[in-house]
Amino acid sequence: MSIPADPVKLMKQEVGKAAANLVKSGSIVGLGTGSTTAYTIQYLGERLKSGELKDIVGIPTSFQSEVLAKEYGVPLTTLDAVDHIDIAIDGADEVDPHKNLIKGGGAAHTREKVVDYLAKQFIVVVDGGKLVERLGSSFAVPVEVIPMAITPVTNAIKALGGKPELRMGVKKAGPVITDQGNMVLDVTFDRIDDPINLEKILNNIPGVLENGIFVNCADIVLVGEVIDGKPVVRQL
Repeated sequence: MSIPADPVKLMKQEVGKAAANLVKSGSIVGLGTGSTTAYTIQYLGERLKSGELKDIVGIPTSFQSEVLAKEYGVPLTTLDAVDHIDIAIDGADEVDPHKNLIKGGGAAHTREKVVDYLAKQFIVVVDGGKLVERLGSSFAVPVEVIPMAITPVTNAIKALGGKPELRMGVKKAGPVITDQGNMVLDVTFDRIDDPINLEKILNNIPGVLENGIFVNCADIVLVGEVIDGKPVVRQL
């Protein structure tokens, strides 16, 4: 007796595959972080193995994406060795109608922002549940903070009207520590009417390394949905 396929998993696979199919031979590729992007990395490896895709190198945005790239045979490089990125593929926790994003559910938003903004083309892969009318509707804004500044940054964010909460580890005693060795505050705001300005304000707080608001950077958003039990991918 066969086990029915999980439609949500199939949908994530289809979105990841659709993004991987947009990568051309000879490209420098930003490799994002997260469950959907993991399928993109897998399919890039399959395309390389079959010979359909040749001479690409990836720039990982996290330890997770680096491990996956090695597992699936995607060659890696660094920003020190290249002068551009052709295409970056990454997920998001929220996407508004202007293609502005909140990212950082995996605490990798600092490296993701560096890579995604450098890319000539940035492709976002999400499921339909990540689409919102206004950023901050369902997901807090992750703010990466150097450990010594966690208290003054917390106080500064409260003064802005935000409600910061230190992200704690799962199956680990203590807070989440990023790949840079920092901590993450998840900040809830009653409303985010001006994400462009809020991104700048947060980053100007001494001790903040980067926050998870991404504005004016996404070129294509691939949205996966399950309709009548079948995975469907559409483009914003």
